[in-house]
Amino acid sequence: MTTQKTDVIIIGAGPAGTVAASYLNRQNIRVIVIEKSKFPRFAIGESLIPKCMESFEEAGLLECLKKQNYQKKIGAGFIREGIAGEFDFSDKFSEGWDWTWQVPRDDFDQVLAQECIKNGVDILFETKINNIHISETKVAVAIEDNAGKKQKIEGKYIIDASGNARVLATKFGLNHPPQIENKSSIFTQVKDIRRPAGEAGTRITFEILQRDLWFWYIPFSNGNTSIGFVGSQEAINQFPKESRMEMLLTKIVKYRQQFENVPFMFEPIQMDNISKSVKQLYGNKFVLTGNSAEFLDPIFSSGVCFATESSLLAAKLILKELNGEKVDWQKEYEDYIKQGVNVFSTYVKSWYTGELQDIILHQNPNPEIKRQLCSVLAGYVWDQNNPFVSKHQKMLKPLHRLIKTEKKQPTNILDFK
Repeated sequence: MTTQKTDVIIIGAGPAGTVAASYLNRQNIRVIVIEKSKFPRFAIGESLIPKCMESFEEAGLLECLKKQNYQKKIGAGFIREGIAGEFDFSDKFSEGWDWTWQVPRDDFDQVLAQECIKNGVDILFETKINNIHISETKVAVAIEDNAGKKQKIEGKYIIDASGNARVLATKFGLNHPPQIENKSSIFTQVKDIRRPAGEAGTRITFEILQRDLWFWYIPFSNGNTSIGFVGSQEAINQFPKESRMEMLLTKIVKYRQQFENVPFMFEPIQMDNISKSVKQLYGNKFVLTGNSAEFLDPIFSSGVCFATESSLLAAKLILKELNGEKVDWQKEYEDYIKQGVNVFSTYVKSWYTGELQDIILHQNPNPEIKRQLCSVLAGYVWDQNNPFVSKHQKMLKPLHRLIKTEKKQPTNILDFK
């Protein structure tokens, strides 16, 4: 068995893996990416949020993405019983990007991977990992390609960007009960033959069917649209398995006629227990990034944001250590990533209690409060200047009480400490 040596081994060639690989490669660090699939391949997580654009830019991947003419995402809409709430990312509290994309992930991930390869990154597609051994001084990974050829790769660090495969979390017994439990999703794509003209046909929209069941509409620039439902397992599984997606589509209001009798591009996929968590995000010579570490819920499209934010930070900290600098992985990595996860977790939990739904759909919002909430939805969950970040656990319930009682409209954030 041959042995190939590198500096950093990365598991997975999705957005997390390619951001880390591209960043390190630009710093002249040797990288090998191991990817079990053949690209292009389908992946979920098709709606981005503005914060992730910073990671693509810093990793040197933004320009290749701009050339693809993906559907621009400038905000998001929410609907419940005919009442709508709209958020425009250009009208937010935090500084930063005010737009992003809605993307078919098969094409999107392929573009990222090909850009890495063009710039000298070695990506081993259709390659499985047979064994991983981590010592005090190195990482050794035994791999096998689709032709049965086996080899060993040795490196100084390993980044797990394997997404739902959760390679290191599974191997090292790091899985942990998630913050959000008992949620399922079912989804597919369609040729959107009845798509309305103008912004109405291009904006991502979430339609709330009941407190614990909602529908997503994510249109792409290629004429296809991603449609799906998320909710409690009871809400999803109340319909027969063989006709579940069709029956769920009869429950939506805004898009019911648009998707009536439109054939699915592939058999609907159902994923149960979609939220994931781990006991720790790093260890000796390894670090977990993106969905391989934490995944909350798709309602606020945070998946790719956390994937790219965590993988870029992991790459930066590994670079520091390779340059002889000391890194406090607990403070500089785990505490930082968990801070953002905990903020989003507060909002996801409040969504499923119905409180955040009421806040988002309130028809006479305080403009400053709406801008602060918009920053959270845009992914700026590390901005401590935003009280809806720094005091996230304290802000939503008092605001909801004020809205529900309708005794007054708050004019200052201090009205509901």
